[in-house]
Amino acid sequence: MPTIEKDYISGELIPIDKPLHWTSFDVVGKLRWLLCRRLGVKKLKVGHTGTLDPLATGVVVVCTGKKTKEIDTLQQHVKEYVATLQLGATTPSFDLEKPIDKTYPTEHITQELIDDVLPRFKGEIWQVPPVFSAVKIDGKRAYEYARKGEEVDIKPKLLVIDEIEQLGFDVASMQLTLRIVCSKGTYIRALARDIGEALGSGAHLIALRRTRVGDIRVDDCVTIEQIEKELRLTS
Repeated sequence: MPTIEKDYISGELIPIDKPLHWTSFDVVGKLRWLLCRRLGVKKLKVGHTGTLDPLATGVVVVCTGKKTKEIDTLQQHVKEYVATLQLGATTPSFDLEKPIDKTYPTEHITQELIDDVLPRFKGEIWQVPPVFSAVKIDGKRAYEYARKGEEVDIKPKLLVIDEIEQLGFDVASMQLTLRIVCSKGTYIRALARDIGEALGSGAHLIALRRTRVGDIRVDDCVTIEQIEKELRLTS
């Protein structure tokens, strides 16, 4: 298993393979508790370099001690994802957090159509973030409005999609799997929405794994369980 560094107070980077259903803050909180217990301290600076949705897994880079000063710089690094889209249906959250609200015909979707649509999303694109997101509007998070059923005007953001590659397309299930390399601030859920619209079928995200942040790949990561064992807090 990958080795994690030991000088946590001076500052270290700990690449974590985030489990499904955990928030990025759950990861930070768990690591802070584990490290404080191991080091015998009451406080330790711990932060992460980019939020990953609870329904996603993969790379979350955690910084400790003085390394937390590098968070802003590390957040600028490109990210790589493997995403699976369900074509033919949408949800209000653009993923599985909310139930399907609309369905669409998919008989017209062919490999040729996908090959025509995907290149449109490479390079600079304008993207409207999801209403169920942490984007701030008038001092509040967008999801706070969304969960109350209030409509909000979310401004589009200019993003860069460096690579978008089809990894698979299951015609029977209408599931499309993509590898995406993109800039900071890209919402893969919103990209799923926009690709669905471009295909004329609607779509939502059913699986997401972040496989890289900058030069840190998922193979470089440790799990929470591995850290617990390395710190000898479990047998």
